[in-house]
Amino acid sequence: MEPEDDEEPPLAIAINDAVELEVPPHPPLEQRPNQRPDLPEAQPVGVTVITGYLGAGKSTLVNSILNGQHGKKIAVILNEFGEELGVERAMINEGDGGALVEEWVELANGCICCTVKHSLVQALEQLVQRKERLDHILLETTGLANPAPLASVLWLDDQLESDVRLDSIITVVDAKNLRYLLKSHHDSSSFPEAYHQIAFADIVILNKVDLVSSEDSGVVLEDLEKDIRNINSLATIITSVRCQVDLSMILDRRAYDATHATHLEALLRENQNLSTSDIHDSGVRTLCISELKKVDIEKVRMWIEDILWDKKYGMDVYRCKGILSVVDSDMLYTIQAVREVYEIVPTRKWQDEENRVNKIVFIGRSLDEEVLLNTMRACTI
Repeated sequence: MEPEDDEEPPLAIAINDAVELEVPPHPPLEQRPNQRPDLPEAQPVGVTVITGYLGAGKSTLVNSILNGQHGKKIAVILNEFGEELGVERAMINEGDGGALVEEWVELANGCICCTVKHSLVQALEQLVQRKERLDHILLETTGLANPAPLASVLWLDDQLESDVRLDSIITVVDAKNLRYLLKSHHDSSSFPEAYHQIAFADIVILNKVDLVSSEDSGVVLEDLEKDIRNINSLATIITSVRCQVDLSMILDRRAYDATHATHLEALLRENQNLSTSDIHDSGVRTLCISELKKVDIEKVRMWIEDILWDKKYGMDVYRCKGILSVVDSDMLYTIQAVREVYEIVPTRKWQDEENRVNKIVFIGRSLDEEVLLNTMRACTI
């Protein structure tokens, strides 16, 4: 069955323009127009990336946030306004020389909606430098199958990280058509977008669950959740009808904040076996490896670069998360990667009663457990 086209999404963001554009350096903090000298430096504004297949319910989610009475000042970045959002176009703001053209709408509940015509980076800069402080930014990425380039810009971009931070990636999936999408392009050279979108997600909203029943071709909700976890067992799954979700479940998740490793640690403790044994025909799965011996941090860096950058072992890693026990250190280190971009940082001290174990979760294609275990052991002392 074909997916339902109940939404007309905006066009895809010009990622290349956003990544390649040189943004002028920030003025000193005391010179910034939105920063009073007598106040402490403001915390970065969280950016949540929303992705998903056509018809899954992304626009419904955005629309509910734009019109909800939640008391938060949230900016939503789109590519262009669609009829499904039900908002009228407002004034047009032009950047230097007319190079950047955006449309801004300020809504009754205090939220802001804007469209990106050229540069995502400049749009984010303009948003966070507005006089009124934002609570959060949502970035709707219709037409973009792979959110990894966005993650690399928002997560570790030196020019942006002082003002914004990548909070999480949310993928909205259609419960009625999920299995159809996962099976599409099975015999072709193209790769189903649904796998990418689920693999990169921190949160998966399983929408339209009211349309799924046990009598419907044998598809039940538990089976769909298993399908998602077989691809990405790290993601939080939220079921919904018409994308009605509690904002506290999707905002301020701090999924990429190295100083907020509590969720990752709890996940690694509670889910003793994160590896998925039922591998999809696509080869996308989650794999978790552990090692008791302490590791040499520089050897780990070279090892992860061999895997992510050089594809030395023929594996295609989408995401990587884990904790490390490093030799000659009392600090717990976290490791996190999105495609080729990775970060290894100390987060806190190990406690005396803790089991100091190295545990790393990989999400990707053609993952080889034996190779990962053996090469990680080569990093131990």
